[in-house]
Amino acid sequence: MNFPLAVDIAFILLALFAVYTGWRVFRTDSMVRASFFLLLSFIAVGAIMLLLSAMYLGVAMFFMMGVEMMVMALFMVMFMMNPAGLNPMMMVHQHRLAIGAGIASFVIVAAMALLARFPHRPLPADLQAVPSLGNELLGESMLIFESVGVVLLATMIGVVVLSSQRGRYGNAGEGSMPPGLEPGGEPAGMPAKDDEEGGGHHHCH
Repeated sequence: MNFPLAVDIAFILLALFAVYTGWRVFRTDSMVRASFFLLLSFIAVGAIMLLLSAMYLGVAMFFMMGVEMMVMALFMVMFMMNPAGLNPMMMVHQHRLAIGAGIASFVIVAAMALLARFPHRPLPADLQAVPSLGNELLGESMLIFESVGVVLLATMIGVVVLSSQRGRYGNAGEGSMPPGLEPGGEPAGMPAKDDEEGGGHHHCH
């Protein structure tokens, strides 16, 4: 690297951003928002891989996590009980167990990074790492990768269709009652009582 100080600063900023957005995954009150915070955290990790000259892993992180988190958000919109998975909800359960597991995992991973002796196996100078890895992954497994790509595309299209206004059981505005924004409250998105008792006309948005 020709600019080691700039790289160090970028590494620290990206690491802090990845940790912050990862923490926000568990602090937000929406499954959809949690998916996008997790996406931002993975993007920061991918950028760190680019700083470490792991070009293939960094770009693969962008593509894989971008598609995966978008599919996850779409599935939340389709399957969540509340509208679009945006109603307030608790994202963490068993708080003490979760905190203990998180601290233990961090200590173990940090100890491995600082104390473990990793093997030193330099690659041959004339080895082209990216083409070799691509041939290894997409050589005999090309049919599998192509099939999975078609299945993912069909899944994304199906999710969009099922989560549209039409819904799985007909028009989303007819015959279904969304949950309230507060426990025991009025259903979310329903017209006000004054409008229902009024002139008999409703505005469609």
